[in-house]
Amino acid sequence: MTTNTSHFTGLRFMRLGMLALGIGMLFGVIGGFQFLFPEFLQELLFTKTRPMHVSMVVSWIFLVAIGGIYFYLPRQCNLPLFSTKLAKAHFWIFLVTGIAIIACYLSGNFGGREYFEFPPILSLPIFVMWTLFGVNYFKTARQYRKPWPVYYWMWGTGIVFFFITYAESHLYLIPYFRDNMVREIMVQWKSYGALTGSWNMLVYGTALYLAARISGCEKYARSKMAFGLYFLGLFNLMFGWAHHTYLVPSDTWIRTLAYAVSMTELYIFGKIIWDWRASLEDWQKGRHCNAYRFLIAADIWVFVNLGLALIISVPFFNLFTHGTHITVAHAMGSTIGINTMILLASIFYVIREELPEAAHAGCSSQLRIGYWTTNISLAVFFTALVLAGVGKGLYDGNSFQEMMTNIRPFLLVFTLSGVTMMIGIWIILWHGFRLLGQIIARGESPAPAAVAAPEPA
Repeated sequence: MTTNTSHFTGLRFMRLGMLALGIGMLFGVIGGFQFLFPEFLQELLFTKTRPMHVSMVVSWIFLVAIGGIYFYLPRQCNLPLFSTKLAKAHFWIFLVTGIAIIACYLSGNFGGREYFEFPPILSLPIFVMWTLFGVNYFKTARQYRKPWPVYYWMWGTGIVFFFITYAESHLYLIPYFRDNMVREIMVQWKSYGALTGSWNMLVYGTALYLAARISGCEKYARSKMAFGLYFLGLFNLMFGWAHHTYLVPSDTWIRTLAYAVSMTELYIFGKIIWDWRASLEDWQKGRHCNAYRFLIAADIWVFVNLGLALIISVPFFNLFTHGTHITVAHAMGSTIGINTMILLASIFYVIREELPEAAHAGCSSQLRIGYWTTNISLAVFFTALVLAGVGKGLYDGNSFQEMMTNIRPFLLVFTLSGVTMMIGIWIILWHGFRLLGQIIARGESPAPAAVAAPEPA
């Protein structure tokens, strides 16, 4: 046994991310009730609960993806972290900045744009911590002397392009962009579309890492299809945003190409995970039953979301669906159904590796309850949003109030299913948070050689 505490920072990132998701779900439910009943909890207005919900959920994605990278590199990939001090500084800057952002929202001090509605001055520490993360990652990963598996490329690309696209999202601070509505909308949608692509790189890279580890074979991280997914994802990151901008002037071929690439990326990712599932032996599925279960859920939601995306990206249908609840359903399918399921798989993979004696004991039945409650609720939630969006898109009257009355039953179902989904996720998070805390408390680490990365098949 050797003592190595560098990976504990990664686990702390994961636990902080779990807190962010739990709180973010609560604000989402409160916002849902406020949308239906404006008098509900007037002390905390919808204008505050919505950005709190969005920022918390986006933070969940980044925190757990970052935590996984900080954990896997020194712990399982035999790559000593370049600087534990930089990783700890990254964590504390994230935490302090997050608290400052929450304080701004609660006090009504807003700024920025979609996803990041806090005063832009708070973006400065975000740039600092991503610089620390990038330096730490690349100086650590360059120790790997063989050709990189695809997940190293995905993680590195996600880090670099987050920095670039996040900087681009602040162009509204320059009068040239801010003073022209069309120009600002184009830049805003372009930057945020690419920003989503950057965190998808981090999350999809994590999924392929888990696939390689659970199977004990690196072929899913070194295959032509895996690298095809990487290059499609890179292209989609840079150009796929265009299919979100049908309502502003742009050439048709740009929108069509972006639409085709983004759909292909989803399909290939889904196929890789589906083929991986078919290749596993029963003992491999059983050994990592919780991580496997969440990865399969993510794969199912890939194909559900792909079906919806194929429809709403057709320009004719997009004219009616853009800005309706169908767009929200697509975003929720991606954020909860795909990204969140992959990140939960990452958390429970770590738990199985570090606490094998606790992975199946005591909480398996509760985890199953949480798993099925979450996914069934998400299916109802998703369907209600789609139906509400159809009702709004097809409404041909002149009264907004009448239209909202027509779709109110769907919105009520959406809100109630959000409550049950929150409960299901809380059950999962509670067990994960507690078990990760046990790992940190033990302060023990098996010899890195015992969990060395498998060689390419």
